[in-house]
Amino acid sequence: MSTGRPEPGPEGLSRHHGALASDHQPPPTAPVSWSLPRWRAYEAAAVLCYINLLNYMNWFIIAGVLLDVQKCFQISDSNVGLLQTVFIGCLLLSAPVFGYLGDRHSRKAMLSFGILLWSGAGFSSSFISPQYSWLFFLSRGIVGAGTASYSTIAPTILGDLFVKDQRTRVLAIFYIFIPVGSGLGYVLGSAVTELTRNWRWALRIMPCLEAVALVLLIALVPDPPRGAAEKHREVAMGGPRSSWCEDVRYLVRNWSFVWSTFGVTAMAFVTGALGFWVPKFLFEARLVHGQQLPCLREPCNSQDSLIFGALTVVTGIIGVILGAEAARRFKKVNPRAEPLICASSLLATALCLYLALVLVPTTLLPFYVFLALGELLLSCNWAVVADILLSVVVPRCRGTAEALQITVGHVLGDASSPYLTGLLSSALRAGRPDSYLQHFLSLQQSFLCCAFVIALGGGCFLLTALYLERDQAQAGQPGTGTSDSKDVESQGLLSGAEGPLEGP
Repeated sequence: MSTGRPEPGPEGLSRHHGALASDHQPPPTAPVSWSLPRWRAYEAAAVLCYINLLNYMNWFIIAGVLLDVQKCFQISDSNVGLLQTVFIGCLLLSAPVFGYLGDRHSRKAMLSFGILLWSGAGFSSSFISPQYSWLFFLSRGIVGAGTASYSTIAPTILGDLFVKDQRTRVLAIFYIFIPVGSGLGYVLGSAVTELTRNWRWALRIMPCLEAVALVLLIALVPDPPRGAAEKHREVAMGGPRSSWCEDVRYLVRNWSFVWSTFGVTAMAFVTGALGFWVPKFLFEARLVHGQQLPCLREPCNSQDSLIFGALTVVTGIIGVILGAEAARRFKKVNPRAEPLICASSLLATALCLYLALVLVPTTLLPFYVFLALGELLLSCNWAVVADILLSVVVPRCRGTAEALQITVGHVLGDASSPYLTGLLSSALRAGRPDSYLQHFLSLQQSFLCCAFVIALGGGCFLLTALYLERDQAQAGQPGTGTSDSKDVESQGLLSGAEGPLEGP
């Protein structure tokens, strides 16, 4: 015999459980309220934002000390890109597993396990000796597997704590920490290397911050019922669960999800390539322009990582806030505003990136200007694309949807782009004189493909706009998703003659 059971949730949101009658149980139609003080919801969001910051610092801390890592392990350009490929490859293999488990089991347990996994692997990698470079690659893969739990599950918790404009604002703050964490990863890596004269200490500081994050997660973050914010009847019921294959079939028929996923993939491709290679590219550009001496031994000059990290942090904060606020305001006028904002910002990013690369052999200042504009425009999309996913996918499938989007985005995006960029750079340099100028030009020319890819991403978001309203309406209907008609009917028999649930 099953019974309704209250679970925590934000104030003003309610969840109704069907209950079978017994001597000590309420009648079937009696609703059980679900509430959480508003300050608790915001407290949980703050903790999740802090962990997201550490998550993305781990993604790019190696890029901040890339020259030192190359010299320590004697890795070529074509092979050093594999560090990020291995990291992302393990992340994407783990993401579907965490997405499946996150839709069915305790999300806090999955997040805690992920933090322990990535912090332990990152700390141990700082003690690997140069002759075991393969072990360093393996440790980066384990870090990637750990971060998959967070990237997949954390946004779904926020989706169940907040709704509508409130959710848009919270997601904007949450996704600010993608560029901020990425930028601070460069800054931490280069600053600690400069201070200690040893790049390995950058990897030893992170576990201390992650231990604090684990304690805060366990103590302050609830695991709200799935779909609590929207009050979907089938989620409130804890009704029949669909299989993973049924969830995937539902998602691949959701064209807003499909096209926005391809758009995110283009963003990931460019972010991965630029994030991994730009610090080294800046070093070589200043070398060619006579503003930098060659790096002949460790530690290499960290100024370029600091510059790029600062640019990433500032443009990321401004971009995410602008994008989220523009989406919040304009979708009141045009319901398709979110994908249209993403499309226009990506097309403008392609132009800025092309101009930056064309002008950099002549002068550095326009390169910095257009690179900053491109990063700002790219950052406008992070919170918006997350809101698109949460609005077009039913709550019971959101963990799987996040996992699929992460998997596709990384397989075709930043898992391959650092390696492909390095491979293309090495191929262009083959047969040319071995000079600093040719190293610089080959990397510059390999970056040009990024402008083309990001323009394709803009086209994908234009296609998303065509299907957005239809898919949002379907996701907002109780019973929509992966349960068949028999599932819905059986839920109705269990829940009795409940009236319609109030909107949030």
